[in-house]
Amino acid sequence: MLESEHDVTVKRINELARKAKSEGLSEAELNERNELRKKYIDSFKSSLRTQLDNIKFVDEDEKK
Repeated sequence: MLESEHDVTVKRINELARKAKSEGLSEAELNERNELRKKYIDSFKSSLRTQLDNIKFVDEDEKK
């Protein structure tokens, strides 16, 4: 089974978070972490927006 790009991103963010807590991150790793977080948040927002755009409100009076 292939990991999706989302799964790989989350896995790497978690690796960097563990390393930050245990030994700290280099400047390059900090930049990578910030880019990955931005990418993750942008993806989350896009997914949420799509879900919200597909919501259809139904009025009880319309059913009759």
